[in-house]
Amino acid sequence: MTERRIRIDVPALTRVEGEGSLRLEVVNGQLVELGLSIFEPPRYFEKFLEGRDAHEVVDIVARICGICPIAYQVSALNALESLAKAPLPHWVQKLRRLFYCGEWLQSHALHIHLLALPDFLGFDSAIAMAEQHPETVRRGMQFQALGNELIRLLGGRSVHPVGARIGGFHRAPEPEQIEPLLDKLREAQPLARDLTAFCAGLDLPDDPQDFISIALTHPDRYAIECGRLITSTGLSLGVEEFEQHFHEHHKPDSTALWSDLNGEPYLTGPLARLNLNHQHLPPAIQQSLKATGLQLPSNNMFHSLIARALEIELVIHEAIDILQDYEYPAAPCPQPELSAGVCFGMSEAPRGLLWHRYEVGPDQRIKAARIVPPTSQNQARIEADLYRSLTAFGLNRDEESLRLRAEQVIRNYDPCISCATHFLRLDMRRS
Repeated sequence: MTERRIRIDVPALTRVEGEGSLRLEVVNGQLVELGLSIFEPPRYFEKFLEGRDAHEVVDIVARICGICPIAYQVSALNALESLAKAPLPHWVQKLRRLFYCGEWLQSHALHIHLLALPDFLGFDSAIAMAEQHPETVRRGMQFQALGNELIRLLGGRSVHPVGARIGGFHRAPEPEQIEPLLDKLREAQPLARDLTAFCAGLDLPDDPQDFISIALTHPDRYAIECGRLITSTGLSLGVEEFEQHFHEHHKPDSTALWSDLNGEPYLTGPLARLNLNHQHLPPAIQQSLKATGLQLPSNNMFHSLIARALEIELVIHEAIDILQDYEYPAAPCPQPELSAGVCFGMSEAPRGLLWHRYEVGPDQRIKAARIVPPTSQNQARIEADLYRSLTAFGLNRDEESLRLRAEQVIRNYDPCISCATHFLRLDMRRS
């Protein structure tokens, strides 16, 4: 019998943020090698933070990612502000959520329209897709611009914003800035409903599989900027309990850490959030969810596209709700003093849970820092998904079909590879 061997090497994954590669080898219809390699250089952000004043952390961690800087800022703020004696003013809490809504909106719009939809509409890029689907691409750019405008409102700029600080914001928006933004958000609402229906109407692969979902949850709203960690296996954890159940380890071919939940891979991100928190969606978004026909919890990772569209609807709804009741604060945010100690914070980045831990000294300087980004948490799940999905897809297919399916599976997680490579343990021996 002649051996049939297919070797697929994808040296640079496309339509993802950052640099990674994929290798596959199929022998006589059996997958004998599969590896998702992350080779982007490590960035050592935790070490950069050591010795810095705690008040500098917010602006430093924003530089980890140009797409989701607010997630890093809010997780850091949640941690550090737990060492402050004074609670946050109510208006600050609401505007932190608004700030995060802008990030979810621009990030999800980018992923759906420019990175993912070409896979489902039969194009190799958004540029090629734009020729036949100009309105689809235009809608994505409109959503992304609107998200960036929300970020600028509170952050001063849309990339690596500088408006947030411990205790609140450096300044509050002026009342005259609100109404024009509200008009744009209201105009975007029907477009967001159309997007959800459009994504639900795509011929998405039917690829059921078992996985563990993890997400934050909140008793009275869909968790974004804060919450308690829950899992589909029944765990309910406070932020300080994360390290007891979630562990990171190195792989020889990756500059990013890989995570497990008590030894098992798990999913974080939009589909996990929707699986665990759909009951907290506002009534209007519940109607959109019902219209999709999506049965939850879903065990098909390709439904992540629909989850992102629903979350775009959600954050537009939330932004309108917050801004239409906006009142300029009577007093500026106080600058709180921080006590020494170990603190923890987490929030829901567009791609999933983002967890921080800091040790702050009596001089308010950072003695140690640890950051666990969502993409490194999803890496083990991505590799398990690749094995399962490619086997179900059919390993006897031609090389191009297998390559495209593998890349489609990876892009489905919207991985931010640069975020994942922020840390690497260095073992050095000198002779």
